[in-house]
Amino acid sequence: MFKAPPALGERFLAAVHLAAEIHSGRRLGTEIPYMAHLLVVTGLVLEDGGDEDQAIAAMLHDSVEDGGGRQLLERLQREFGERVAEIVAACSDTLDPQGDRRSWRERKVAYVAHLPDVYDDGVLRVALADKVNNARSIVRDYRAEGQALWDRFTNKSAADQLWYYDELLRFFSKRRPGPLVEDLQRAVEEFADMLAADTIEAATYRVG
Repeated sequence: MFKAPPALGERFLAAVHLAAEIHSGRRLGTEIPYMAHLLVVTGLVLEDGGDEDQAIAAMLHDSVEDGGGRQLLERLQREFGERVAEIVAACSDTLDPQGDRRSWRERKVAYVAHLPDVYDDGVLRVALADKVNNARSIVRDYRAEGQALWDRFTNKSAADQLWYYDELLRFFSKRRPGPLVEDLQRAVEEFADMLAADTIEAATYRVG
């Protein structure tokens, strides 16, 4: 028996409006509106059985770590409730984006280290949907641009990215197996294959 889909009412529409205000630009190095990522992640959460709170949190999952910080988190709590704020906070690798002086790698090491302590399935669903879409985007852009893709980033390399997604895949495969993990695995495997091929090609070129 199919369960009824979650009701997406005024709270959800308000979250979409706020996300559009916060993320009015484009994804780094592309012509793709940032909202596309948020809409895809939200869709994945709903397809996976998420409720309205989780859909709202998915729509706003990047808002705190991308600049809003604790002040915005407090606003999310006031306007959308404690549950939404909890999920967004747990999906953020920093709550102090302006003052956090850690490197990208240091933040991601800390994020990966905290995952085993997360047992809230709503948090894991939103986080996993986010990682799936990010991994797919990396693979798509890598396929189109090759090594030039990594020129976009000043603080992380292809190897850094592969390390991060390998760690995420290892965790989610154990904690939350299912269709989303299978999607993540396919993206990570393709990423690893492309990077390995480029590494071999570069080594052959140097030898030659």
